[in-house]
Amino acid sequence: MISKEIEAEILRLYHGEKWPIGTIASQLGIHHTTVQRVLRHTGVDSKVVAPRPSMVDPFVPFIVEQLQKYPGLRSSRLFVMIKERGYPGGPDHLRRLVGRFRPKKPAEAFQRLRTMPGEQGQVDWAHFGKLQIGRALRALWAFIMVLSYSRRIFLQFFHGAAMPFFVRGHVEAFSAFQGVPRVLLYDNLKSAVLERHGDAIRFHPTLLEMAAHYRFEPRPVAVGRGNEKGRVERAIRYVREAFFAARSFTDLADLNRQALEWSSTEAFDRSWVEDRSRTVRQAFEDECGVLLPLPSEPFPAHERVEVEVGKTPYVRFDLNDYSVPHDRTRRTLVVFADLDQVRIVDENSVVAVHARCWDRGQQLEVPEHIERLVEQKRRAREHRGLDRLARACRSSQAFLKIVAKDGGNVGNTTARLLQLLDAIGAAELEEALVEVLEHDSIHIGAVRQVVDRRRSTRGLPPPVSVPIARGEHADIVITPHSLSTYDSLKKDQTHD
Repeated sequence: MISKEIEAEILRLYHGEKWPIGTIASQLGIHHTTVQRVLRHTGVDSKVVAPRPSMVDPFVPFIVEQLQKYPGLRSSRLFVMIKERGYPGGPDHLRRLVGRFRPKKPAEAFQRLRTMPGEQGQVDWAHFGKLQIGRALRALWAFIMVLSYSRRIFLQFFHGAAMPFFVRGHVEAFSAFQGVPRVLLYDNLKSAVLERHGDAIRFHPTLLEMAAHYRFEPRPVAVGRGNEKGRVERAIRYVREAFFAARSFTDLADLNRQALEWSSTEAFDRSWVEDRSRTVRQAFEDECGVLLPLPSEPFPAHERVEVEVGKTPYVRFDLNDYSVPHDRTRRTLVVFADLDQVRIVDENSVVAVHARCWDRGQQLEVPEHIERLVEQKRRAREHRGLDRLARACRSSQAFLKIVAKDGGNVGNTTARLLQLLDAIGAAELEEALVEVLEHDSIHIGAVRQVVDRRRSTRGLPPPVSVPIARGEHADIVITPHSLSTYDSLKKDQTHD
């Protein structure tokens, strides 16, 4: 497009100064076809402004004939066809000529559509680039709903255009309007229309559920009919130019806070297009009273995802790991998420609540979950040690009870008894515990002293506990039997 000043200069030079087309084009720095177009629009005879003869002129009738038969025929195919008929030129010049002779669709006039208050709203998504959040690159989408009568705008940004965000946009918009329009117009969005063949339309089932809940009619616009959804298209352009351009924000919550403030002040107080003496706010006052009332409960607008918990107490959701109680491993849980919070549910009980993270590869933990897991592991180790001692040495239970009663460290005592058990065996440790209990000297030092004395009497060295790698059979306890039973069997055999 050229300016009105250039068009006026072209006409002055051609009609007043009698300059030829080529001279005008070179002096004004434009293409000669632009000069021809301006002159043609003012009624100058095409023969007068016709360019100099071209090598393609003999083939023009053939090109026009083919384009009348096949309006969509590509210039590359026409080039091959006339090349076979002797055209000596290249494809670039032909491409410009084909654009001139190709039949143009007749310009269509659109009727301006008017709606009654509360009758209609228009909905669409708009892409606003991407945001870097930590290590994650997140898309930024704007959900926009416009009331067709008052032109009130609802604006909210999301990190995606998935169905849960689409539903939440509706719920928040209806809450902001304190009512629902009777009809909502949609472009052919996947969130609204799953399949379309002519007039046969298959809506998204979630959209139908939401429409039934709020009692509005979802209606997709006809393909290629931009005038039917022009209000929301103009609103998107208005948001880009008047709100988003050169705006700074810290995160999604901050951007949505600014969007809410802007849509309730500057955008709300702009001039109403139907009557410039009034504002959108005043027009909305006429409309809000005839909107459909809101139901008692809003439509569920959270993301719902079933997740599998493996060996570790974490669930993976939206590129991050969220902790759960350690007793919920190896089962399927359900994640309910909104823009700010992630709730993890097992059947009908909420087992974990986290602030939502929009980064990726993060591990979010509730300290209580980790503390309980550590405590459970510590108790499990203690119980394994106590059970092993109880199976190997019956007197260990009475010994440890007295230690606990006297305020001793049961854990440390258990660990040192287990070291002695590994060094001298169950039988020798049992004898030492029995002697200690008989003399009522209940401490681990007394047990060690009795063991050393007994081994010295037999000419054995003191026990030395050598730590070794623990295998899968490390906790197996073999209780030795008294050898006196074998002596009694030998006596019985001699008697016989």
